[in-house]
Amino acid sequence: MKAIVVTDQAAGTAGMTLAERPDPEAASNDVVVEVHASGFTPGELTWPGTWTDRLGRDRTPSIPGHELAGVVSALGYGTRGLTVGQRVFGLADWTRDGTLAEYVAVEARNLAPLPGDVDFIAGASLPISGLTAWQGLFVHGRLQVGQSVLVHGAAGGVGSMVTQLAREAGAYVIGTGRAADRLAAFDFGAQEYVDLDNDSLEDVGGVDLVFDVIGGDVGRRSARLVRSGGTLVTIAGPPEAGPAGGLAVDFVVEADRAQLGEVVQRVRDGRLRTNIGSTATLDLAVAAFNPTERITGKTIIRVRP
Repeated sequence: MKAIVVTDQAAGTAGMTLAERPDPEAASNDVVVEVHASGFTPGELTWPGTWTDRLGRDRTPSIPGHELAGVVSALGYGTRGLTVGQRVFGLADWTRDGTLAEYVAVEARNLAPLPGDVDFIAGASLPISGLTAWQGLFVHGRLQVGQSVLVHGAAGGVGSMVTQLAREAGAYVIGTGRAADRLAAFDFGAQEYVDLDNDSLEDVGGVDLVFDVIGGDVGRRSARLVRSGGTLVTIAGPPEAGPAGGLAVDFVVEADRAQLGEVVQRVRDGRLRTNIGSTATLDLAVAAFNPTERITGKTIIRVRP
């Protein structure tokens, strides 16, 4: 099969190449998925699982990518809950070859049915962004109606999902980001906006929940904005200091079939919009991951027409 492979962590996305790789086989409780579309997060090239297996052994050349939408083509021994020919979407395992390929072997529990009225491109854009937003807001952040949420990167792949889900849940949403992303953040549902380059973050005042995708100095300053009893949730690594009188939660997104169903249902009925910045074929994936201009939103690879 054709696949994008990486062998050099230092080279980043420029070190990716299109190559021929063996077709995957389904282990127990696996399915093999014929990939139609794949999402990719550049940050995954810094994750240990991209370069080693679960036992810490080198597994390069690796196939990156964890988000997929496609069709089940084979079942492993003992696999239940999915059938051959079924449309699915979800997350590939962190320490196995990924989704920038024509086929991928995935634990069946990591996938959910993809309704026929949601195309593969949209399906591949949802798993990481949608689950990260859902889990950060409702599982770790315990968001309630009427609370205020500060969403960093409100126009980005994750932040746009956070903004929309928080607004739908009845929260007051304050977005942040670059000046150029202000209108997009408002379009996704933010009610206020902070330009991190020119505005004062501290002018926001107290909030009930901060959703941080940036970390560093922004994360430290944001912690001081959390009200007593509030929460700072972050995917940018353990915060250096948590909020006084509140909680700090650093988490890694997990596959969850029921939550994937909640997310895709909202796409179906118009309550949630995907945030796709560009698409490209598998043959042109390396160039798409090294754009000559800034792309807002996710880059999705169309593995099959």
